[in-house]
Amino acid sequence: MGQQQLLLVILVTIIVGIATVVAINTFGSAADSANLDAVRQDIATFASSAQGYFMKPEMLGGGGGDWEGITFNTVAFPADEIANGGLTAVNANGVYTFSAPGATDTTFTLTAYPASRIDGPVTSSVSSATGNGPLTADIGPGGISWIEND
Repeated sequence: MGQQQLLLVILVTIIVGIATVVAINTFGSAADSANLDAVRQDIATFASSAQGYFMKPEMLGGGGGDWEGITFNTVAFPADEIANGGLTAVNANGVYTFSAPGATDTTFTLTAYPASRIDGPVTSSVSSATGNGPLTADIGPGGISWIEND
């Protein structure tokens, strides 16, 4: 009888260990998915604000029909830090950057590095070298075109 009880204890220990590993993996993938959803929402928020900037007359602080002068400082965006002349923003979800569009550009590209895919600290110096799998979106006056690098 003692040998059966010992085997039962070992079997239960193995099952509990496997269940713990599965739970940890499930939690990790859910956290990554939640971060990606938050980054997509931040991109949509920025795109909406950018489109408002595009349509607003220059005398009211907008672009007056072009993208010239747009930065993270000129639109509503939930940033903890803004760097690179207003072209890079950082918040808890990740790092967002774009190149300054000119007056004749019809669209511009916003690149986001989700915090869950960054090797190391989330700072404004994150680039394609340290950020794995950025999310990018082409933003124009009529909408967003998503380019996801999963």
